[in-house]
Amino acid sequence: MTGEMTLRGLVLPVGGIKDKVLAAHRYGIKRVILPERNLKDLTEVPSAILSGMEILLVKRIEEVLEHAFEGGCPWRKHAKL
Repeated sequence: MTGEMTLRGLVLPVGGIKDKVLAAHRYGIKRVILPERNLKDLTEVPSAILSGMEILLVKRIEEVLEHAFEGGCPWRKHAKL
C-alpha cells in the first residue's frame, strides 16, 4: 500500500495509479483501495483489467481500515468499551 493522509484523516490522492493497479492485477490482487480523488486516473487502466477487480474508493482513513481489516476498523471495537 502507498498513500498519504492529513492529520485529520483525509486520504490524499497519489500518483502512478495505472502502474499500481496493473501491478496488483499481475500479482493476482483482486481488491484495491484507492483515494476517491484518484477516480479520474482509472480511465487509464484497461476496462478488461478493471472488470476483474474490486476497486474501493475512500475519503478517510477510517474507511481504509474498515476495508483493510477483517471485521472492520480495529480501534472502533475498543472505543466502545
